[in-house]
Amino acid sequence: MTLNNRFKLSLMMFLEFFVWGSWYVTLGTFLGNNLQANGSQLAAAFSTQSIGAIVAPFVIGLIADRFFNAEKILGVLHLLGAGLMYMMFSSYSFIAFYPYVLAYMIIYMPTLALVNSVSFNQMKDPAKEFSTIRVWGTVGWIASGLMISYFFVWDSSASIGEGMLRNTFLMSSISSVVLGLFAFTLPKTPPVVSQKGDKQSIVEILGLDALKLLKDKDFAIFFLSSILICIPLAFYYQNANPFLSEVGLTNPTGKMTIGQVSEVLFLLMMPFFFKKFGLKITLIVGMVAWVVRYVFFAFGDAGEGTYLLLIGIALHGICYDFFFVAGQIYTDSKAGPKYKSSAQGLITLATYGVGMLIGFWIAGIVSDSYLEADGMHIWKNIWLIPSGIALLVTVIFVLFFKDKDFIKANAERDSLKNNNITE
Repeated sequence: MTLNNRFKLSLMMFLEFFVWGSWYVTLGTFLGNNLQANGSQLAAAFSTQSIGAIVAPFVIGLIADRFFNAEKILGVLHLLGAGLMYMMFSSYSFIAFYPYVLAYMIIYMPTLALVNSVSFNQMKDPAKEFSTIRVWGTVGWIASGLMISYFFVWDSSASIGEGMLRNTFLMSSISSVVLGLFAFTLPKTPPVVSQKGDKQSIVEILGLDALKLLKDKDFAIFFLSSILICIPLAFYYQNANPFLSEVGLTNPTGKMTIGQVSEVLFLLMMPFFFKKFGLKITLIVGMVAWVVRYVFFAFGDAGEGTYLLLIGIALHGICYDFFFVAGQIYTDSKAGPKYKSSAQGLITLATYGVGMLIGFWIAGIVSDSYLEADGMHIWKNIWLIPSGIALLVTVIFVLFFKDKDFIKANAERDSLKNNNITE
């Protein structure tokens, strides 16, 4: 990979997650405090992410893998998204806000698979190279959170009361325009074009051919685990910022970037973990971290228990990298060149789609169930539920998943490299 392409891919990742982090972290706090949304409405708003993720494999399979360059589709989607984000900024009721966030997430979620496809297309060894590119997405998320808490101070108690969190949508809209235009300068990522005269089934045209990967027992277990572990993840996305704000933690959005700082560190450590411990142990460590984090949230507070909250936030690096990023690399290794984009779209469906759709629904019900008359929540009970779910998923994964194919593929690649060096 050339230095120029490495820079472009890194900036692409930075902007991709800056756009998302600019508004998503504080969405629950904004909707609850400024648009008076209840738990069910919060679940509906966050579930738009899942709807977008379910649509993503169809968008990617039908367009990116078949007809148009991935980087061009990426640019068009972000320019359209910028307009929708501005409409969210201009909305003053949940009823007016909801259609725009729904349309936006249907447009945005396919871009997560597209940036991965553009990146993987430039790499010879994604297991070693991808983390150094993906880490800039985390830096982008951190930058957005720090700007909200420490530069603009939109998430202070006074600013929340004045409705200043509305400006996060405007910041996201502007950055989305920048990324949309920049995408057209990215390395060309052409579609996988079938030879002239080949007949394609409707399954292949829609990109559902990647479903063939589920015939592999290991991948099927990984796919199911990805769905189930996203139920606890939904609790974090939907409740973490409102929880930290409600218990009185100062600069909650800024402090939540501690999680992304740890994400950067563990992304850089991932090649070592792959080599030292293998794929299965890496994924298990990621799932166990979810169990521990929610226990810390359950028993932490903004007083003497602040350290538990901060450690719980810091565990995000292990929670996310060691399962979700590792899972993206695993999926790429299983897919092969023909299904790269379709497979990434499929895993997006499993994680951000089906699993989190269920998770947001459960999180909304749980949050409303433990809402007291004074508007405060019984957070201990709320957080122990996703901790228990994560523990159950971990047990299932430990018992049934093997990573023999992944180990074999890496061994063959290393052997080939050694032979080339000898020659």
